[in-house]
Amino acid sequence: MPQPYIEHVNLTVSDPERMAGLLNRLFDWHVRWEGAARDNGRVIHVGDERTYLAVYTPPEGPDADAFAKGRPLNHVGILVDDLDAIERRVIDAGLVPFAHADYDPGRRFYFLDYDGTEFEIVSYG
Repeated sequence: MPQPYIEHVNLTVSDPERMAGLLNRLFDWHVRWEGAARDNGRVIHVGDERTYLAVYTPPEGPDADAFAKGRPLNHVGILVDDLDAIERRVIDAGLVPFAHADYDPGRRFYFLDYDGTEFEIVSYG
């Protein structure tokens, strides 16, 4: 049996098309699938051939409390080869990188997406 890995994470977002576009621009991912989701919501699967983020919104849209920091998720970590290139893309998307750090074994920064979900971008190269 192959080593288990995280196949996907499902995030509630206010606008799945906007979030899918951001993920595509930042990470050169693509839409794997999109369509109706549970409870008459809408979901878009964005990623590569192995893993993806499912960006979901319920039919009436999420309530504002759904986006409180750390509720229920502290951040999503994305491993990249070129940290500086991704940071430029984050800035070009109108988002603000913060909490830069060099640490053993790599470097990282964070940003908040349009809904306030925190992403950690890390490189070990």
